[in-house]
Amino acid sequence: MGNGFDFGTLSSFHLDVLREIGNIGAGNAATALAKLLHKKIDMNVPQIRVMDFSEVSDMLGGAEIQVVGILLEVNGDITGNMMFILDIQSSQLLVNFLMGRPSQTDLEFDEITLSALKEIGNILAGSYLTALSNLTNLKIMPSVPGLAIDMAGAILSVPAIEFGKTSDVVLYIENEFTDGVNSVIGNLFLIPDHESCNRLLQALGVV
Repeated sequence: MGNGFDFGTLSSFHLDVLREIGNIGAGNAATALAKLLHKKIDMNVPQIRVMDFSEVSDMLGGAEIQVVGILLEVNGDITGNMMFILDIQSSQLLVNFLMGRPSQTDLEFDEITLSALKEIGNILAGSYLTALSNLTNLKIMPSVPGLAIDMAGAILSVPAIEFGKTSDVVLYIENEFTDGVNSVIGNLFLIPDHESCNRLLQALGVV
């Protein structure tokens, strides 16, 4: 994957470290969401993968699929972008599930819904970045999230334009939310810039 680092050659040990970050982050996020909602939320991390940026739209079901994207900039010792992406059906389930409504209630993307989705994105990003920061001793901070509802290709063009190409390395964390009855999958992507990739690998003791 070029430029002096290669996430593709990470050993199973290093992937275990990244998985641990995912699990700690999920635990932190579940606690924060439970406090926000006054109800128990469980979060699992079914899979963590490292992929090329060009693979992301296929992961989401294709560039044409309509999705909700919550985008944040990552600043500090690590810089780049973080995205939390849900398809429309999952967004509906998640918001209904968070607001205690029947899962099939039609969802209007009004101010309350958008605010709820942004807050979820904020909590998730903050939880994962805190876990990563604690493990690496790096200072990592998220910006205020922005939200877009568009085709996956259009949402993914934001970090693609910023990096000027589509082969950057992405850390993908699958998130499964459940209240014991309903279950929703959300996709979280951390896209560090080139220099940050090296710094992250060094901090994890990989290079």
